[in-house]
Amino acid sequence: MVDRPLVADRRGFILANTRLQRPPHTPDIQLHLADEITPIWRMTEAALGDMGVPPPFWAFAWAGGQALARYVLDHPEMVLGRRVVDFAAGSGLVGIAAMKAGAAHALCADIDEFCAAAVALNAEANGVTLGFTAENLLNAPPPDADVILAADISYEQPLAGRVRAWLAEAHARGAAVLMGDPRRSYFATDGLRPLAEYQVETTRELEDFAVKRTGVWTFA
Repeated sequence: MVDRPLVADRRGFILANTRLQRPPHTPDIQLHLADEITPIWRMTEAALGDMGVPPPFWAFAWAGGQALARYVLDHPEMVLGRRVVDFAAGSGLVGIAAMKAGAAHALCADIDEFCAAAVALNAEANGVTLGFTAENLLNAPPPDADVILAADISYEQPLAGRVRAWLAEAHARGAAVLMGDPRRSYFATDGLRPLAEYQVETTRELEDFAVKRTGVWTFA
C-alpha cells in the first residue's frame, strides 16, 4: 500500500490526537487513546481525504478487547510460550496482554492503515514487542499459530459469519481460539463455551451502556 501524502506520518497523527490512558478493566496496560470518537473520526477522514472511512477502532479500548485482555492477563497459561495472533487488533490491547502474559510471539493483524502505527506506539508504551500485518487474514486459511485471540468482531453481517467460520477452521486445525464480546447483535454463542464474564466500564461515546456485561468464549 502506498502512503497517502496527508497521512504519511501516521505516528505523528496518533500522538497529536490521543493521550496515554489506562483502560478501566486493564489498568496494567497503557494505550494511546482518544477521549471522543467524533472529533478523531472527522480528523481521520480529513487526513485521508475521504469522508467514508470506518471509525478509528484503534483509538479506543472496546469492551470485548478489555475483557479478553483481562482474561489473558489473569490466565497466562493460555498463552505462555505460545505463538499468538491478535485478530482485528485495533490498538493492539489483546496482543500486548498476551506478551505481558508470556507469549513467545504475538502477531497483530488489522486492515486499518493506522493500526500499524498505533500498535507500534502502544507496544513501546508497554515495553513489549509485537509483530504486525495489514493483510486480510480472512482471504487465506488461518495462519500457523497456537492461539488466536479475537475481540469485538461481530459488528455487522455478513462479516461476523465470515470471521466465525474462519475461527472455527482455526480451531479445527488445532489452534486455541478465544473470543471477547459483549453479546453484540451478530455474536452467535451456539457451539461456544463461556470462560469468564466481566462488567466492563466503557463510555456512552462508544456503547449503549456505561458498563457492558462482556464475556470471553471458546469453542466447545
